[in-house]
Amino acid sequence: MKRVMCVLSCFLVIIPLYVNATPKGHLFIIGGGERSEEMMKRFIALSEGFRSGKIVILPMASSVPKEVGPEQALQLKSFGARSVEYHILSREDALNFDNSKLFDDIGGVFFPGGVQSRLADILLDTPIHKMLIDFYEAGGVIGGTSAGAAVMSEIMITGDEKRAVEEGHEFETIQADNIVTARGFGFIDTAIIDQHFVRRKRHNRLISLVAENPKLLGVGIDESTAIIVNPDDSFDVIGERSVIVYDASGAEVTIFPTKGISVHNARLFILKKGDRFDLKTRKVLNQ
Repeated sequence: MKRVMCVLSCFLVIIPLYVNATPKGHLFIIGGGERSEEMMKRFIALSEGFRSGKIVILPMASSVPKEVGPEQALQLKSFGARSVEYHILSREDALNFDNSKLFDDIGGVFFPGGVQSRLADILLDTPIHKMLIDFYEAGGVIGGTSAGAAVMSEIMITGDEKRAVEEGHEFETIQADNIVTARGFGFIDTAIIDQHFVRRKRHNRLISLVAENPKLLGVGIDESTAIIVNPDDSFDVIGERSVIVYDASGAEVTIFPTKGISVHNARLFILKKGDRFDLKTRKVLNQ
């Protein structure tokens, strides 16, 4: 009997740990460009469905965060957000645990565009980063556009490549060991996110990374388009343009000594508004 009670108590301890490890919030990942009122009202509605619904903007990716912060706050308020704040944090601020109180009882966080490495340099592995992970797992909404989209994934595209190129000839090759990446915030660890995707012809760099990391999906989000990642690891496509998904998990990938790449039997998905895709099964759900 004692052995049975021990096994049962251990089982009861394990269950909450497993449940709490599954994110219950939403990621609202925008590919950049113009953001429609319909799109941002969707972000506001998701944010206001959690706790107080207050939205906090973190504009540090921008080179002019003092301009972007209030501009973004004004836009969200014009679309009906009841409570919006912006905070411009330094690395020192992010390392100060007391500043986590800025995010008490909020419903959503939004990262505007700029340079994704600026965000990572300030927030990665700080109490604020940990707070954002906990916030998302508790049910909060984390949104971002452009740089704020790229920083969402565990592997973050920095926008650089290793080979020396002339201006106007960037990312003209599909090859291994060329695309520069860094650690992102890790809100999504099943895919690599790219942005401004079709408009700026960024297929080569994402195909290169997917070939090198075939267990991960490549998700390229075009301008004026977003994916909403749901608690069940599916995502919905909204907006005006396309989302491209590369899946090389079942492909034959060869990387040659020249760093050239061949990929046989990879899968390609071109998704539009209204499509839903499952990140676990790697299938379109509305077929």
